[in-house]
Amino acid sequence: MRAVVYSEKGPSSVLRVEDRPIPEPAPGEARVKLVRVGVNPTDWKARSGATSAMEFPEVVPGQDGAGVVDAVGSGVTEVAAGDQVWLYLAQHGRPYGTAAEYVVVPAARAVRLPSTVSETDAFDLGACLGVPAVTAHRALTSGEVPRLGPGTLSGSTVLVQGGAGAVGNAAIQLAVWSGATVISTVSSPEKGALATAAGAHHVVDYRASDAAAGIRALAPNGVDLIVEVAPAVNAALDHAVAANGATIAFYANNGGDRLSLEVRAAFALNLRYQGLLLYTLAPELLEAAVEDVTAAVAVGAVRVGEQSGLPLHHYPLEQTAAAHDAVEQGAVGKVLIDVA
Repeated sequence: MRAVVYSEKGPSSVLRVEDRPIPEPAPGEARVKLVRVGVNPTDWKARSGATSAMEFPEVVPGQDGAGVVDAVGSGVTEVAAGDQVWLYLAQHGRPYGTAAEYVVVPAARAVRLPSTVSETDAFDLGACLGVPAVTAHRALTSGEVPRLGPGTLSGSTVLVQGGAGAVGNAAIQLAVWSGATVISTVSSPEKGALATAAGAHHVVDYRASDAAAGIRALAPNGVDLIVEVAPAVNAALDHAVAANGATIAFYANNGGDRLSLEVRAAFALNLRYQGLLLYTLAPELLEAAVEDVTAAVAVGAVRVGEQSGLPLHHYPLEQTAAAHDAVEQGAVGKVLIDVA
């Protein structure tokens, strides 16, 4: 099979396409013939050495993807050969991820795509879930609501910082599905159009206006939950618009690695800061996210494509290095690798 591999950390030029044996599933594992692969910031950061040392002699990058199960090991009941599936955490703790024609994963990390998803959209959509959707789910359940579904966030106002990103897009769609009023901040009219397409009820361009005043005008009592991509940069804004008892769920360090806050102002508002990282989530949180995201997909609440606020950018497997570069350089939308 064709596989994208690297044997040392570094720039995207360390990636190369090689022939490798098709892997065999062990007990409890499923083998998936990949059609589409999702590329996330975590992929290029891990490859570059920014977040981890070289854990294996050779690595196939890629946590997310979608394809068809073609073999299962003994004891597997979650999926069967022929199932269309989306994958998450495919390379976590393992040397070989999704940037290949086949991947073997623990069966629980291969999730059946609902039959309601159109065949033409299934693999694009499936490859866009994983890291963004599971991260968004955990952010939205960091407050008082442990699960998402119709009505679970009814009466709440959610602020999604950076709604044009992949996590922001998923957070908007999942929050709207769950009944929240959603406000999104963006940095341009073009990104505002994407956040609106995703379903945001209100959009605030923080470069063109006083964001705090704009958000407070929309939510006079403050926002109940903030999905935050840049906590260091946005600390003052978050405090200015947070309701008493609000949760600020942060999943990235865009714009700065150190957060400074006014302690009294924070505890006077009974604020909760909740950090989250997909790779260290408790198993029950991952399971809840997978179930809720799949339920949202089944009813069309999570969608992809420019008409849904997430433009798709396709690269062939042989151009995986260019796909990594596109994500690192801030491509707006979702970068996908076409395997088959």
